[in-house]
Amino acid sequence: MKTQLSGLSFSLPEFWASFPLNMPMNSPMWEVVGKLCGMLDEELRERIDRFRLLGFDTSSEEVKSGIGKAVRETLSAFSNSDGGTLIVGLSETQGFTPVEGFDPQSAQNQLMSRCEQMTPVVRPEIEILKVDDALVLVAEIPEMQSLDKPCYVTDQGRYGGSYKRTGDGDMRMTQYEVDRLIEQKTQPKWDEEPVDDASVDDLDSSILTPFLQSERVKRPKTFAHGEDLALARLRITRQEHPTLAALLAMGEYPQEFFPRLTVTWAMFPGTSKGEITTGTRLLDSATLTGPIPELVERTIDLVARNMRTGALIGERFRTELPDYPLVAVREAIVNALMHRDYSPAARGTQVQVNLFVDRLEITNPGGLYGNTTLATLEAAGTSATRNQRLATFLESVALADGGIIAENRGTGIQVIQAALREALMPPAEFKNDLTQFTVVFRRRRVAQAEQYTTALEAVRAILADRESASTKDLVRATGLSRTSVQNSLNSLIEDGVVEATEPPKSPRQRYRRVLPER
Repeated sequence: MKTQLSGLSFSLPEFWASFPLNMPMNSPMWEVVGKLCGMLDEELRERIDRFRLLGFDTSSEEVKSGIGKAVRETLSAFSNSDGGTLIVGLSETQGFTPVEGFDPQSAQNQLMSRCEQMTPVVRPEIEILKVDDALVLVAEIPEMQSLDKPCYVTDQGRYGGSYKRTGDGDMRMTQYEVDRLIEQKTQPKWDEEPVDDASVDDLDSSILTPFLQSERVKRPKTFAHGEDLALARLRITRQEHPTLAALLAMGEYPQEFFPRLTVTWAMFPGTSKGEITTGTRLLDSATLTGPIPELVERTIDLVARNMRTGALIGERFRTELPDYPLVAVREAIVNALMHRDYSPAARGTQVQVNLFVDRLEITNPGGLYGNTTLATLEAAGTSATRNQRLATFLESVALADGGIIAENRGTGIQVIQAALREALMPPAEFKNDLTQFTVVFRRRRVAQAEQYTTALEAVRAILADRESASTKDLVRATGLSRTSVQNSLNSLIEDGVVEATEPPKSPRQRYRRVLPER
């Protein structure tokens, strides 16, 4: 790259090769240096001032006094993450001050040598800048493309020398994380594996039969030589056993073979899992089982029953304003189940749906796959499918109401954001790393300190209209779980709003509201 300055044209490498590093700091040549560098001294100064204020560097910046072997870990971590800036020639232990006697040209040569010790080789952009009347080396380490990851220290091997950036440090990747990066280079086929302990009899005929009828119309040649061969060609079976994808999409009870491929539901009373606001850690919890169509419907039902619905009153009409639009929630749940990691190492991890006082979080094992990144996630038409066979099944498997599970494949994120905009709510937030992906819905107009009282309000309303009610009566009337109802009753009793009619543990126990004294 040629640089223009006062009518002269030259490259930065050529400039630095001829630049006398022993030039006095008061020389006017340093003004020329400032104009040539992509990062101005002033910008570097702001960064260093921030380091000195905080006492540490950041996830995207690493400060080192020199070029030792440990720099290779940083090269790997930045390359496998979002890239970053390496600043050499400052002492972190001495308050990020310049290292006495630091030779930037020698450091540059050493750094290039360390870059050659990586697989693939790292290609940084390097500059030499001035700070506090001293020279430092600044190297921009770019993120590598997915097909080139993991970047690792060659002599440590792929599983021992691959690192990621966490906080202000470098952490060795686990075997699972390395495997997920390697998986990006090929199409995973875990969903096409046969489940040896299962048979075709373990598939739900109420789901399988309509699916086959639909496929027979679309692909008559596939069925020309009998249904058994058709099942194999459609990858419903392999080696006469159902595939994992078929069992998940059409099985009667997939958890018989994979007990942890479930959805866990939890409702918390505060804004975090560890926060105890009323003496109760969980207002409600459940582990949902069944095939994916059933998991989707049951999860949506739990969210719908446990969230609030407000109302906007106009001149003539009342508009319902739910905490979370169910259209958006449904898309997030479908995406979590369809795109989660089904590799053997991840089959012990569930999809998690957590309802807090201020937000709803849906988390699945395995980060974004293929060419999909957080930056491209919301772009129309951007889609990379980790589980191709499962996705194909879910595009055709019908729900009880006649709808299709994955009817918005490839546009699910757009549907989510559009539903939130229509509900006048903030857009969904997305968190991604190698091990998991999370969708966060922020609840409509909620205060941080507010307690989640949906179930409590429902129980209070029922008792306001009745002389008394049993726990069973309240469960039936509210549609809530027994645990949620009992927790609400305990809170109302503690507040003096409700009282028990019988001694504790009585099988005839009922509850009634406490009437105000006259």
